[in-house]
Amino acid sequence: MEAVQEGIDTLASLEQRITRAVELITSLRNENQQLKHELESTRSEFDAIKAERDESAALSSEFQKDNDELQQRVKQLSSELSDLKDERKEVKARIEKLLSQMDLLSAS
Repeated sequence: MEAVQEGIDTLASLEQRITRAVELITSLRNENQQLKHELESTRSEFDAIKAERDESAALSSEFQKDNDELQQRVKQLSSELSDLKDERKEVKARIEKLLSQMDLLSAS
């Protein structure tokens, strides 16, 4: 009778260990699935950030190119303005000279 009781106790112990193993495996599978979802989410976020970074770099490059072109245009316009001011001074001097000559003609 004692041998039967020991067999039942051993069987109950084995049943408990199998139940705990099944619970642990189920828990680990759930955790694994959750981690897979988190990994996928993190990868998606990383891809989005990477795409934004690439777009920002492209925009930065484009802005730099535009800025360089604008700086070149400013230099060109500054040079043209300087030339026009010089030309204006020359025209003014010539007009003053012509007016002076007309005054001499009127005076005589």
